[in-house]
Amino acid sequence: MITLKQLRYFSALARCRHFGRAASECAISQPALSMQIRDLERTLDVDLVERRPGEVTLTPIGLDVARLAEQVLASARDLVDFARHHGRTMSGRLQLGVIPTLAPYVLPKILPALQRRYPQLRIELRETQTQFLLEELARGALDALMLALPLDQPEIETIGLFDDPFVLAVNAADPRATAVEVDARTIESEALILLEEGHCLRDQALAYCAGARRDQAMGLGATSLATVVQMVANGYGVTLLPQVAAEVEARDPRIKLLRFAPPEPGRAVGLAFRRTSPRKADFSALATLIKQTLGIEPNAAAKEFASHRSD
Repeated sequence: MITLKQLRYFSALARCRHFGRAASECAISQPALSMQIRDLERTLDVDLVERRPGEVTLTPIGLDVARLAEQVLASARDLVDFARHHGRTMSGRLQLGVIPTLAPYVLPKILPALQRRYPQLRIELRETQTQFLLEELARGALDALMLALPLDQPEIETIGLFDDPFVLAVNAADPRATAVEVDARTIESEALILLEEGHCLRDQALAYCAGARRDQAMGLGATSLATVVQMVANGYGVTLLPQVAAEVEARDPRIKLLRFAPPEPGRAVGLAFRRTSPRKADFSALATLIKQTLGIEPNAAAKEFASHRSD
């Protein structure tokens, strides 16, 4: 009989592609993990992996079994969540993933409000790029994500939170008047500084700045907006800055913010979770609290923006 333990070990091996790393992730010895994988193969009567020195390759059927194992493990976690949280909204552990262009700007406001309203809730945070968050959500390692929408994945359900328009961050010595609105299509000749590949904000910026080719945009390998903004402050180029980040990142007097002409580029921010999750009441309550907590944010951001325009 197949066990959840065997599926969990095989899932770890499928991700790590290395017996030693998979064993370390599962907190067992490498021989014990190898034995469990052998038992699983005997039960299924198939070869799941090709064992080579220093690496592991999944067989074609191994790839399919790994995908199905992730679904079974996610369903098992959903069953546990249903039993633990039935009738108890926003209690216990909630694993929340957040993209890096949101986490530093919204979490300091949201977390204290969550602690006050739901003292029985324990939030565990994971901050990384969208693609990794989605992978971890799919296998049940995360319960919900806060990221940019839309998502074209039928197994994921979303709740919209707020719209986050972009502004153009330029060096304070830039000759353009702050009262003049910028056309995103005219940024083609400027040094557009972007986050490294994999950040959704990079792709959004390139999509809106129609004239900016990927080989034109300055790629610094930066993983944070703070680094990009410092490059702008030192005169190396310009960047698109989400308004939710402007309150923090544009405090530097060497930075000037310019608005875009309508239609303003921007992004929609939302909450994402597995469609099969039994904790939808929790996610709805979380979305409501986020909206309420950030309800003053548009005005605050506008005031901050106005202070930069008047400099």
